[in-house]
Amino acid sequence: MQCAARSSGRVMLNEPRNDFARPVRKLATITASLIFGHATVYTYIRGFMPQLVKLTRDHDVAVITIDNPPVNAMSPGVPEGIQTAVQRANEDPDVKAIVLIGAGRTFIAGADIREFGKIVSGERPRLSLLPYLRSIEDSQKPVVVAIHGTALGGGLETAMSGHYRVIAPTAQVGQPEVKLGLIPGAGGTQRLPRLAGPAKAAEMCTFGDPITAKEAHDLGIADSILEGDLLAGAVAFARRVAGEPVPRTRERNAKLQNFDTRIFDQLRELARKTKRGQRAPLAAIDAVEAATKLPFEEGCQREAELFNECLFATESKALIHVFFGERTVAKVPGISKEIKPFDIKSAAVIGAGTMGGGIAMNFANAGIPVRVKETAQEALDRGISTIRNNYATTVSKGRLKQAEMDQRMALITPQLGYEGFAEADIVIEAVFEKMLVKKQVFLEIGRIAKPTCVLATNTSSLDIDEIASATSRPHMVVGTHFFSPANVMKLLEVVRGKATAPEVIATAMALGKRLNKIAVLAGNARGFIGNRIIGPYLREAQFLVEEGASVEEVNQALYDFGMAMGPLAVDDLTGLDVSYYIRQEFKRFEKPGVRQPLVPDLLVQAGRLGQKTGKGWSKYDQNRRPIPDPEVAQLIEKTAREAGIQRRSISQQEIVDRCIYALVNEGAKTLEEGIALRAVDIDITYVYGYGFPAWRGGPMFYADTIGLKDVLARIQDFERQHGPDLWAPAPLLKRLAEQGGSFEAYDRQKGSAAAD
Repeated sequence: MQCAARSSGRVMLNEPRNDFARPVRKLATITASLIFGHATVYTYIRGFMPQLVKLTRDHDVAVITIDNPPVNAMSPGVPEGIQTAVQRANEDPDVKAIVLIGAGRTFIAGADIREFGKIVSGERPRLSLLPYLRSIEDSQKPVVVAIHGTALGGGLETAMSGHYRVIAPTAQVGQPEVKLGLIPGAGGTQRLPRLAGPAKAAEMCTFGDPITAKEAHDLGIADSILEGDLLAGAVAFARRVAGEPVPRTRERNAKLQNFDTRIFDQLRELARKTKRGQRAPLAAIDAVEAATKLPFEEGCQREAELFNECLFATESKALIHVFFGERTVAKVPGISKEIKPFDIKSAAVIGAGTMGGGIAMNFANAGIPVRVKETAQEALDRGISTIRNNYATTVSKGRLKQAEMDQRMALITPQLGYEGFAEADIVIEAVFEKMLVKKQVFLEIGRIAKPTCVLATNTSSLDIDEIASATSRPHMVVGTHFFSPANVMKLLEVVRGKATAPEVIATAMALGKRLNKIAVLAGNARGFIGNRIIGPYLREAQFLVEEGASVEEVNQALYDFGMAMGPLAVDDLTGLDVSYYIRQEFKRFEKPGVRQPLVPDLLVQAGRLGQKTGKGWSKYDQNRRPIPDPEVAQLIEKTAREAGIQRRSISQQEIVDRCIYALVNEGAKTLEEGIALRAVDIDITYVYGYGFPAWRGGPMFYADTIGLKDVLARIQDFERQHGPDLWAPAPLLKRLAEQGGSFEAYDRQKGSAAAD
């Protein structure tokens, strides 16, 4: 399908705005007319600047092409160019209709998100798109918007300001602004309900998910689905409607009548459950509801008020921080584009348990053949059965076709030996979290794997360099820490050993992208980034229950803060035995006399391993729903009494502060030590690996929003109460707080230094 503006006899010329330009333009037009014929020559471009919007003519149809690669964002210059082009097309007596289309791979994928930060910082005033879109809608000649790729956010708002919309079968449209803590701000909440109806419009604006071309057509957003050449079809459509009265979206009020008004309250209830703590989804509902109660102009004013509230709120700043953070973490200093990753065509995984099976599914999902090895047939059968059941569940929910499941299962080869491992491009071990076991595995695969095979370990905490010492090629060893469940969680922590080759790091980072993961590079230290920092977080949660808070109070406080789960619920989910064995590995590093939680080891010794045994910090019913357990409460009280810990009432605020600021403090240490490249790497790790609320931006960004001076003061309070061994402020945090700095500014300074 060809979507960029192309039509025989079309010429592009620059048009400087000065007196000298007129004769130049005239001469160029005459010359082109002699070559192509007057009827096909029509072009206007402002100045000698890069051309963002092109105006050409296909006989009696003007074609406006947006050409702002890579995604035709509504950057400054684009809306102005569209407005000017529409005006000039209306002024040309030979033009009967207008087509608006995008060059390249998409129509308009949305606004230039960088502009929002400039507006909030005061660097640039907010420029409303409403007048520009109104100029499209006010055109006296029909404007047909041709959509391919995506029309998202401002792209869909632009499309809805046209009189007709034609769409390619594979295109998608949507209003995803809520995913950045915003709502549509250019009439989207007012035009969309007039086309799709209030219920669907409110749903689209509240949850931000795009819809297909077919659904857009069925709803009335698109007027026609065009197969084949989109531009040719759009021009033909434009000729058919030329001369007819233009249907303006803002005047189409029929769908605003006679609908179930209860939909708004139902959506609010759903948003409060699924978008906990977020304001933008509720603001989107308010704005769409305004469309059903107010005239169009007043509705747009209400939308603008709500948009501005969202734009200047911390929520949108945090979500935009995460949006750009996902892209930043992919950039590794020292790993340039000239360093080529190895081509991964086949893989092997050692271990078919929860992690190994999930990792194998990732490869199969990406179309990469994968061998899965276990030591016993029973364990192998159980692992493959779990994989099959996971796929079957996805099929039953309609998110995967049976044929696709069969194809993926066929890519997974279960086995008990090392057959075929010599041909694998990457081998990932996912065995028990014990150093001796992992070193034995690496000794074996180091003898079998081909020289260019990447040797990866899924360890969550252990020393990569010590594991690599078991092979004769430590330069090929890298950590690939998947998060459980590995086939679901988006984060992949790539861990660099002291000998890991740059090509191996590049391979692991590229593989993460191929497996649809967000890969973050970490240095080699106990727990790397994620589990290094989660230790103090869990430690404080466990201390808090020993000091008087209940298990349920601790979990609820952090859940209300926005975490996906409370810390003790996470402990139960991952398995208390997992953290128990990690503690055993690292006991030799514990400083004598420093307080350690007492209850976790007692729970493991009592066989309470979490959800896997139906009981841990809580009891679990057959649906794995937690139930308070009096036995645990009694055990905690008894243990605290015997240890001489004075129990007391603890506020929700203290619970949150102690757990979250423990994260921040350890994060600052990890950052200064170079284990994390940037503060944003910590934020992305916690948003995608540990359920930290994205609308708070991650722990380091959250600390910035509180103010590092206030965070430091609170940490110093805890230091006075609980001692410097656990609560001494990180030197970097203290320095930044005293300088009035922030982690975000620290990242910028490091980035500038690296660029220099």
